[in-house]
Amino acid sequence: MAKQLGFYFNASACTACKACQVACQDKNNLSAAMRWRRVVSYGGGSWVPDPQNAGLMLPNNVFVYSISSACYHCVNPLCAEVCPAAAISKKDNGLVLINQEQCIGCRYCEWACPYGAPAYDQARAVMTKCTGCDDLVAQGKNPVCVDACVMRAIEFGDIEQLRAKYGHVDSIEPLPEAKYTGPAVVITPHKHSQASGKGTGKILNLPEEV
Repeated sequence: MAKQLGFYFNASACTACKACQVACQDKNNLSAAMRWRRVVSYGGGSWVPDPQNAGLMLPNNVFVYSISSACYHCVNPLCAEVCPAAAISKKDNGLVLINQEQCIGCRYCEWACPYGAPAYDQARAVMTKCTGCDDLVAQGKNPVCVDACVMRAIEFGDIEQLRAKYGHVDSIEPLPEAKYTGPAVVITPHKHSQASGKGTGKILNLPEEV
């Protein structure tokens, strides 16, 4: 089997501090509005009247957890499949990269990706996305999101080794089901995590945050 690098994410440890997101923006000189990595909080439940105390409300299955999400360098990347310019390809290490010299800025990859990973650079009229910090990886270093995480909730490496260490969960809400693209990710779910496609909650971030 060809080598496939990927990410591990611990939803039980993430505090939604967004250090990973900011480190990615800083390293890649992205604007505040452009995010190759984003932290999304997902929650649900309700509040019900306290039968013992009129005027008070009690939590009813209230929950919230967060996901730090970026390109998952999928085994079957739909972004590459739909690109009419053949500008997206997988490297030998499994990372999915965009050749911006070939990109025509049609945005098909943005529409095809179930994770919303590709981001359009309006100034240059090309698509951009997480590279897995391939330049740092080539030097034997971690992607910046990994080292920036204060809770050590993100790891990076050979996906088979990560699966041997952490298991095979690769989707929870609000991520899509993994069957579509085979994302190179392993997740330790939060105790309140819900299965993709069966969630009862919603994304709690403001639209401009995600």
